[in-house]
Amino acid sequence: FRERLAEAREQALAGGGQARVDKQHSKGKLTARERLSLLLDEGTFRETDMLKMHRCTDFGMASQQHYGDGVVTGHGYINGRPVYVFSQDFTVFGGSLSETHAEKICKIMDMAVRTGAPVIGLNDSGGARIQEGVDSLGGYAEVFQRNVDASGVVPQLSLIMGPCAGGAVYSPALTDFITMVRDSSYMFVTGPEVVQTVTNEKVTQEELGGAKTHSSKSGVAHLAFDNDIEALRMTRELFDYLPLSNTASVPTRECHDPSDRADPALDSIVPADPNTPYDMKAVVRKIVDQQDFFEIMPDYAKNIIIGFARLEGRTVGIVGNQPLDKAGCLDIDASVKAGRFVRFCDAFNIPIVTFVDVPGFLPGTAQEHNGIIRQGAKLLYAYAECTVPKVTVITRKAYGGAYDVMSSKHLKGDVNYAWPSSEIAVMGAKGAVEIIFRGKNVEEETKRYEERFANPMVAANRGFVDDIINPSETRERIIDDLRLLKSKKDQRPWRKHGNIPL
Repeated sequence: FRERLAEAREQALAGGGQARVDKQHSKGKLTARERLSLLLDEGTFRETDMLKMHRCTDFGMASQQHYGDGVVTGHGYINGRPVYVFSQDFTVFGGSLSETHAEKICKIMDMAVRTGAPVIGLNDSGGARIQEGVDSLGGYAEVFQRNVDASGVVPQLSLIMGPCAGGAVYSPALTDFITMVRDSSYMFVTGPEVVQTVTNEKVTQEELGGAKTHSSKSGVAHLAFDNDIEALRMTRELFDYLPLSNTASVPTRECHDPSDRADPALDSIVPADPNTPYDMKAVVRKIVDQQDFFEIMPDYAKNIIIGFARLEGRTVGIVGNQPLDKAGCLDIDASVKAGRFVRFCDAFNIPIVTFVDVPGFLPGTAQEHNGIIRQGAKLLYAYAECTVPKVTVITRKAYGGAYDVMSSKHLKGDVNYAWPSSEIAVMGAKGAVEIIFRGKNVEEETKRYEERFANPMVAANRGFVDDIINPSETRERIIDDLRLLKSKKDQRPWRKHGNIPL
């Protein structure tokens, strides 16, 4: 038996055979096991269900058996922290999902929730195993249910490293972060052939559902990288920012960046001309530890930035309007992008630091007809519902309803600061004067309006900002606030769940 066992394990390690492995490599793709060896700390992977095989006997499948059934599952460690993983093996039945394939994935997802550890899925699959019919569809639904059950309990990360089509796309869609590989991965519900048959549109797989499409147009993917190796390396980096579960503390690493470090460049980073743009990412980097900012969705809805950083060694979520794109206006895509990120941080007890320079919501018929009212309300809802520590810094403009939405004091912001360059008002001076004075004495009244409202004094008088601070001391103030807010408790009325405007 020992010899048979050793032979079975050897066959499992070989996947679909050397010829299929070579074909995988010829496409610039790694195998399922090679990917896990790069993702996890060396020697830490412990495999589960290596010898599991499918039970299908239709269409000659009884004679086609492979140990592992097209997916490698188990657990390991990333920088010493536990994680559960599954990696679909395209060399075995094209990585197609069978009933037993799904059972393997469900088993490690159940273990992840039970033990409080994240799940990372490496997707490279042709979709449902057609020979198994409804059993395969049932397997997908079982995985979907696990995704929902784990949502907000443990972080879920998906890497799309090959095809992911049909119903298979909805498992990654239910996870927290999706990473794609350029030119070798794609996601779509219906492929190019079906699209052409139904709509007469001719489109390639890359154009329809490639990494560029989903990271810059649809917003389905959060990150995109050039090859498997880079995607896996950056996933390890992202993992380091995340807590293990919703009951675990935020990761902390040793910090050699002084908490009282002042950066004089911040005092002049906002241009004197209120219509001149500047880079909010530069502001963020000058404040966070080691100028290290891990941006999420950098190519989608560029008018708002989101991502992770550290302050005094502890993970924080960063949200900021980006004046370099659409003047930092909030629109549909920006609201959805930031709203989902705020909800992730809230689910996993990650403090949120918000940098505000927003002239309002983007006007136009396209925005109104596509539901900016409903879509914009998602970000409003996310901030209002959020109970983690919330620190807000208004760097320049905070106009109209967008001021309210961006973690204002009225939405239970814990600490709200304004820089001397900030303007907190219903709208800009020119528009306000034209409405109030109906075109009379415009120049004179504009000057008076600016003196009265083009500064944060009125908001400070009302207590809507807690202090007007020098930009160079922003890092020290935020860190001091977050120290105090570690023990924050915010009790909300009991409810089954709210009804976010989806």
